Amino acid sequence: MTETTTSVSLAESARRTFQLEARAIEELAGNLTSDFEHAVQAILKAKGKTIVCGMGKSGHIGKKIAATLASTGTPSFFLHPAEAFHGDLGMIGEEDILILISYSGETEEILRLIPHLKEREIPIVAMTGNNTSTLAKNANYTLNVKVSAEACPLSLAPTASTTATLVMGDAIAIALMEQRGFKPDDFARFHPGGTLGKRLLGKVKEYTRYDNLPFVRFDANVREVIYKLAEGRLGLVLISKNDGKVGIITDGDFRRSLTKIKYLDDWVLLDYVNFNPIKVDENTPIYKAEEVLLKNRITTLLVTKESKVVGVFQMFNLF
Repeated sequence: MTETTTSVSLAESARRTFQLEARAIEELAGNLTSDFEHAVQAILKAKGKTIVCGMGKSGHIGKKIAATLASTGTPSFFLHPAEAFHGDLGMIGEEDILILISYSGETEEILRLIPHLKEREIPIVAMTGNNTSTLAKNANYTLNVKVSAEACPLSLAPTASTTATLVMGDAIAIALMEQRGFKPDDFARFHPGGTLGKRLLGKVKEYTRYDNLPFVRFDANVREVIYKLAEGRLGLVLISKNDGKVGIITDGDFRRSLTKIKYLDDWVLLDYVNFNPIKVDENTPIYKAEEVLLKNRITTLLVTKESKVVGVFQMFNLF
């Protein structure tokens, strides 16, 4: 392979690509017609599945669109249009709706599906960059994904056009989520695995430390606090009062407090304790606990059961 040189730097090439693809997305808003709303309503009303078809690069984008729809409450799958004529047409039900993707609107494998769908009166949503194409003329709803230029310098490889198609698919998925009132709990049912599953399905109590908590009495001296900070390995010490109230002093607060005294024996714990730490019930969903942590820019929450502090929850325990 021969090495070639150009006057365009790699960074300039990247910036040009970003600009062209960003422009393609901006152009989508101007291309939007009432067909978008009608297509979303048709998908909402469909009693069957939303089936996505596309060839080549459009097929890859179609797989992602189908996956996004399926994970956000719209039963969906990808059907390879070429495989459809070798037995997979049986996967299309009478109550389904089809999203057919072809930028030119003239992709042979896609067009071959149209007579079969028309005969069975199955609705067609077209995603195309050519509103006068055969696909557009035969669709019930046409979504225009036309771009003014591909990012490819040869204008051959689908680049900006596939980005526009992907974003149009995302727009459909988000519109459907909003129409259905899709909630985090609904999303969790489709994403039970991994870190995402932990955050959406898990409860605080599943990731809380309950045992060997670093408690000290309110009259503990500085040496006891230092010992408990080291032993507890939570970055804080819990302080209990006779009335049952629980406070905390973090290692950061402790270190800062030492700058305010001349002798260690002058240090008084109650001068630095926070008796109003942020708490959550142990049955709080993980994602809600994370919201509290991020809002308050902290990493630790005290965990309560029946209003009594019973444990410590820290965000990094999730990973």
